[in-house]
Amino acid sequence: MIRSGSGFPVANKGFTLIEILVAISILSISLVVIFQLFSGGLKSSSLSDQYTRGIFHAKEKMEEILLSTDFAEEEAEGEFGDLFRWKSSIVRMEQAEDEEAKLPFNTFNIKVDVVWYEGDKEKHLAISTMKVVEKKKDDESGD
Repeated sequence: MIRSGSGFPVANKGFTLIEILVAISILSISLVVIFQLFSGGLKSSSLSDQYTRGIFHAKEKMEEILLSTDFAEEEAEGEFGDLFRWKSSIVRMEQAEDEEAKLPFNTFNIKVDVVWYEGDKEKHLAISTMKVVEKKKDDESGD
């Protein structure tokens, strides 16, 4: 064993200050990257949850419209209880005049748009469908 001038043995088995600083630097950079990955995952999960709720609300409103028995052109809007808003439009599709008299039905285009805010950004999604509705007797007579 080598002795220093003070009489104590000098051990060659420790880490130097530089080695410890390099190890701590590598560890801290690795932790920052891992935390950013977790943060990104949480943001993606939150956004996915909001879109899932938006789709659920849009389908719910669409089913409500499709199940109604009185069908006419209209626009409506409202709010769900959880900060999601909706707007719907029902538009009768125009047909050629000679075809319209022959056909026993009307065709409607239905669109439901759901809007919500994430922070200061507005997010929205829209779904649409078509519905064929039998003409009412008073529509056919032309009165």
